Amino acid sequence: MRKNEFVELRKKYTVDMLQPKSQTSEDQFRSFLNLLKPQKTNIDLIRLGPEGDGGYLIPDDLQGIAACFSPGVGTISGFEEDCLKKKIKVFCADKSLDNKPVSQGNFHFLDKFIGGENNTDFITLEEWVKNSCIDKNADLMLQMDIQGFEYDALEIVHDFLLNRFRIVVIEFHFLDLLIDESYFKKAEMVFKKLLKNHFCVHLHPNNCCGTMELHSFSVPRTMEFTFFRKNRCIQLCQANEFPHKLDYKNTQNADLHLPECWYSKY
Repeated sequence: MRKNEFVELRKKYTVDMLQPKSQTSEDQFRSFLNLLKPQKTNIDLIRLGPEGDGGYLIPDDLQGIAACFSPGVGTISGFEEDCLKKKIKVFCADKSLDNKPVSQGNFHFLDKFIGGENNTDFITLEEWVKNSCIDKNADLMLQMDIQGFEYDALEIVHDFLLNRFRIVVIEFHFLDLLIDESYFKKAEMVFKKLLKNHFCVHLHPNNCCGTMELHSFSVPRTMEFTFFRKNRCIQLCQANEFPHKLDYKNTQNADLHLPECWYSKY
């Protein structure tokens, strides 16, 4: 998505939510936070990609992952390059680019957005993976940054496909709009879907957009979430060291550390 399109989308959502028809209660949001508390497992986290925007923390469990699906990344970036170095096939999708990368070797590019339907501009995650011709029993990785369309894209994904992703990294946008109960319920459903068979193992706020206050909670407007399939690890305890030693801020703006309410008892 081009920057001006993203700005217009945020403006639309913001205007719609300035006076929500029904506001999310404090108890609803507290339960939501407890659902997402990051878990420490027996698998350490490593960083793929640069020390800044485009780099993400993931579990050090890449052996046997056949492909990484990476929608919304723009041109091939450090995260995808690191995947290729580890002999993982990379599938990227982004319709916003003026200069389209060329598919070659283990790198494959699709000139479409990922979303909740199939048409000229969009393709669903389900259809994209099916068209990739990857072994249907192979483990995959998902790294998604699609500027707010992640909710629509994930809402319709079948559990079978979602469970093929051993590791899932998603930058979630518009978290400030969780104040609206209808928006909150859609987001909560998406997160619960992810958590059926995955642990949340890391959170990192993007310092691009700051935070807002929802009742007594501080909510980063944009945040990176890492999920790890439960059958690949042992749950040890609740993670409580933030920022992680491998975390770096995304922009030159002031540091934005993960608010304590997202990982400690509250």
